[in-house]
Amino acid sequence: MTQAKKEYSLVTERSKFRYPSFSRPIIAILGGFGSGKTEVSVNLAKYLASTGDESVAIVDFDLVNPYFRSREAIKEMESLGIRVIAPRGENYYSELPILLPEVKGAIENRDGIVILDIGGDAQGTKALGSISEVFQPDTYDMLMVLNSRRPQTSDVDRCIKTMQRIEITAGLKFSGLISNSHMIDETDADVIHEGYNLAIDVSRVSGLPLVFVSAKNEALELVNAKDFECPVLPLTRSMLKPWERQTGKNKI
Repeated sequence: MTQAKKEYSLVTERSKFRYPSFSRPIIAILGGFGSGKTEVSVNLAKYLASTGDESVAIVDFDLVNPYFRSREAIKEMESLGIRVIAPRGENYYSELPILLPEVKGAIENRDGIVILDIGGDAQGTKALGSISEVFQPDTYDMLMVLNSRRPQTSDVDRCIKTMQRIEITAGLKFSGLISNSHMIDETDADVIHEGYNLAIDVSRVSGLPLVFVSAKNEALELVNAKDFECPVLPLTRSMLKPWERQTGKNKI
């Protein structure tokens, strides 16, 4: 176990929350702009890698956001033994097509856990749909990140319509929900509870389980673990704005 993995393992062991677990090797995480799905994807990869149970890979499938892409945290994740499938070198800012063979191979081989960080916009879901044939039944979870502070997922009706649109375009069905309501550094206990309650309502209407709640560590210190009837994934900031990366700023 690397030193970085040991340090992250100590953090999770001290947590007061029950962490999420998965039985399927492919975890596709989708969410619209501002949902926080990349931060969730990266933190989930870091947590699963820290358990040492299986190898972990993450695919940067985001075609729209030029800043908050999982490829921004390549060094951090690789220090934890996570394989990052993303454009490198002169292709760093290239889009997904150059990676499709590698992405398909990771999904088909199902060697360890593969997390796909996917934008819920038209481009992202079409890209997912272009490889939908490699997803075998009962081998993947497709999870929708709900953020009550974003227009497209601000109430039950909008959440359901957004998810239905994604399913039609991607040709795949959601299997669960993630509650990740936030206002970045302004997130407080009320925002977390608001998002949790919205996700519970969406779960009742859709029939999909709420797989976990995610929020920044500081905000979670303000809530009681017993407030949630599902696992919780504490988040540390990995996705930084360009000016934060330049100054070395990293709020956790």
